[in-house]
Amino acid sequence: MRDRHMPTGSDLTTLTGVRSGKGSYYRAYVRSDERMQHAVRAMDSISRALVRTAEGPRALLEEVARAAAEHLTAHWTVLGLSDGQLPGARPRFLAVDRAGRVVDDDTDLPPHVRRELGAIRAGHATGAPGFDRWVRVPMTLDNEMIGSLVGLHGLEDEPEPGDLSVLRILANEAAVSLYNGEQYQAGLALHRRAQTLYDETVARAQDLEERTRELRQAEERLLVAHQRELVDHERHRIARELHDNVTQFVLSAGMSMEIARGEAEDLGSPASGLLEHLGTAKALTQEAVDQLRRAIYALHQPHRDTVWTLPELLAEVAEHHRPHLSVAVHVEGEAHVLPADADHEIARAVGEALFNVAVHAEATRAVIRMRYRADELFVSVADDGIGDPGEMSRKLRLGRGLPVDGRHCGLANMQSRLADIGGSLAFRRARIGGVRIEMRVPLPLAIQRPGMITGLVGARPEEETWQH
Repeated sequence: MRDRHMPTGSDLTTLTGVRSGKGSYYRAYVRSDERMQHAVRAMDSISRALVRTAEGPRALLEEVARAAAEHLTAHWTVLGLSDGQLPGARPRFLAVDRAGRVVDDDTDLPPHVRRELGAIRAGHATGAPGFDRWVRVPMTLDNEMIGSLVGLHGLEDEPEPGDLSVLRILANEAAVSLYNGEQYQAGLALHRRAQTLYDETVARAQDLEERTRELRQAEERLLVAHQRELVDHERHRIARELHDNVTQFVLSAGMSMEIARGEAEDLGSPASGLLEHLGTAKALTQEAVDQLRRAIYALHQPHRDTVWTLPELLAEVAEHHRPHLSVAVHVEGEAHVLPADADHEIARAVGEALFNVAVHAEATRAVIRMRYRADELFVSVADDGIGDPGEMSRKLRLGRGLPVDGRHCGLANMQSRLADIGGSLAFRRARIGGVRIEMRVPLPLAIQRPGMITGLVGARPEEETWQH
């Protein structure tokens, strides 16, 4: 009698997952277990390949091909894409022989394997005729066949449905990896294109900035040229006035003094003091005439076209006084053109200071120092003369009124020029012995006078209505 606890044939089928028409279930069970172990090893190799993302899709495809070859005990295994599918994906195919060697050049394949690869590339669902032991599963993506995984198996029996399921899993993993690889390469291409466009944009922005800078410089040169034209016109007008009026009056005064001197000589010794004063006045008059002639000559000389920055203007001013005074010019910082004709105003103020040094200070040398800072322009004129800072401050206070004798107007003119551009004037004792006149102009200037090109390249609404 059969023991009721002994498993029946259906029970063994349930427990082992195998069926057999033969009397023994053990061989079927062993074979099924071997297939299961192959499937587990195949999944394990795929899981290891999935984490090697930095190596690209090739590492995963090689693992897929090797796992399929091991699962089928295959002589050859081929994994390939059909022509026209995922055009950016690489590699297009891989083959693994019985020894596990990976081949990616179709010229290295034997003819029957190369024929099978041709069928894959053509997108055929079936392989080339001649071998009936090829196992084929499609690679699909969004339910569309994009290639195939095929193997020339060496199993004793035909592959079972479970074997085909394992192969389909492997093939679809390969399809996803190839798709991701193609998307990654497309992303890299887009990134490179974006980087190229960015570099071109930066280069064009730099070029535009350079062109704008050149336009600004052209604007400044045009403005300076216009100012120079006005200044030259004014210089010629002043020269004519000096020649036609002032010089004639001074010459007339000298002639009158000479006549008075002759009359004083006739008076004898009582007029000896008067004769001395008249001689001094005549000498001063002659000196005044010489000074006027030099000034007229200088006023008739045109400015050099290259002079348009404050250091260059000060160099010209210094050169004008060098016949009678040793003048040195020192500049610190990067020079730049100031708006609102401030360069010329400062140069004129320095000219006034040097004139006072040459005429009143009995100095032999002067030093002009100019220092550009981010928030201030500092200019000083120092001399080695006999001047006194306190006395000059007092004369400046007197000069702010309405002097009747015309003296000390130079200091007031200097202060007025600086005040027009927001600057200030001060007097200190110079290290070389005389007086140091200090001029300070805050930057940026509060007065802005736009030029012609400024309005074209970016004028603000309030600038567009400005009129000279």
